[in-house]
Amino acid sequence: MTAKATVAVWRNWGRSESATPVERIRPESADEVVAIVRSARDRGLTVKPVGTSHSFSGIAVAPGIQLDMSGLTGLRRSNGTEVTLGAGTVLHDLPPLLNPLGLALQNMGDVDVQTLSGATSTGTHGTGARFGGLATRITGATIVTGTGELLTMSATENADLLPAIAVGIGSLGVLVDLTVDCVPTFVLHLVEKPEPLGLVLDEWQERIADADHFEFYWFAHTTVALTKTSTRLRADAPLKPLGAMKRWVDDSLMSNTVFAASTRVQRTFPKSTPAINRFSTHHWGDREFTDLSYNTFATERRVRFREMEYALPQDQIPVVLREIDALIAREGWTISFPIEVRAAAADDLWLSTASGRATGYIAVHRHYREDHRAYFAAVEAIMKAHDGRPHWGKMNQRTAEDLAPVYPRFEDFLKVRDRLDPDRLFANDYLRRVLGE
Repeated sequence: MTAKATVAVWRNWGRSESATPVERIRPESADEVVAIVRSARDRGLTVKPVGTSHSFSGIAVAPGIQLDMSGLTGLRRSNGTEVTLGAGTVLHDLPPLLNPLGLALQNMGDVDVQTLSGATSTGTHGTGARFGGLATRITGATIVTGTGELLTMSATENADLLPAIAVGIGSLGVLVDLTVDCVPTFVLHLVEKPEPLGLVLDEWQERIADADHFEFYWFAHTTVALTKTSTRLRADAPLKPLGAMKRWVDDSLMSNTVFAASTRVQRTFPKSTPAINRFSTHHWGDREFTDLSYNTFATERRVRFREMEYALPQDQIPVVLREIDALIAREGWTISFPIEVRAAAADDLWLSTASGRATGYIAVHRHYREDHRAYFAAVEAIMKAHDGRPHWGKMNQRTAEDLAPVYPRFEDFLKVRDRLDPDRLFANDYLRRVLGE
């Protein structure tokens, strides 16, 4: 039986969005989702599935019926490297499901708290110039459309819809399950070290071409990049994981507890930010270890922040980062959170931020208690000038009118939306802004 929870104010993790839904319902089967969607149509209410609320944009805001996806989880079936999972399965719950099958996700982002459907629908990605985002590994899906139809997609059934469904930004229906093409379990050898920022930018194209996975963080007001280079190894490679104490010190104490304390100091005394950032570059990000992929890709993030991330043509990353550096200096801003820089392969998904082009990513952050507006708006202007595409789950102010020219298949996506959700049952203010009415 479908469970209806007490209605309360919903807030996302970054505290940038909130809503009070009419109802909050936790379906546990596809049939229940169908019944909820059909009932919502009859009542004139919108429907919005919500996972772990880790999107910073308004993509998950549910003023009508909010679907709690935690009842649609777990492994449904497997066939070779393909596994079908409940859409509400959280990424950090995948290893116990995939390990017994000798499988792993091909790539992961730097956090693993999202649901599978939320991560794919918003275009979540990791880093690696030869690897696409999670959505590029989707080979099948089951979705409940805005007309209450249960629609199945695979290589042999409704295959033409997969390039739209894979990154559907919550506008095409409620995903019930997803089939993911995994890879055999593998190991990563990770080297983290500080390097001169200018050198890393000068060698950007070579770094991402030579490494399986390369990314870096840059604290404003410094000249140091904290680089992370990972090499993929076979599953039987010798492991040299971080010791429990070392991991706790690095990932819990320093990256969360100490960092939280430093952000409080910087909010109270902004002029301390450059010195604290320089201290951070000398005391973080200098280690080496070898571990299973899922123990290496993602890191724990407990300090709340707000984020905007943009996808750019890969060769524009050095130019844009230097423009952001100049912007911060010119405006006299003090920025405590580091900027994150990554890369991904081109893909053919219609609303993927890497659609049709090899892509680099720049993500900017501010503490959730700080005013992000001027910083994000100025950075977004730079991104737009360089043909940037915003991450769908992160903060942006783009509109359908100015997004359409940067996505070759934008109009094709809108036609699928008209077909699957003609009455805009899954619309909200954010989707109306980025896709149109």
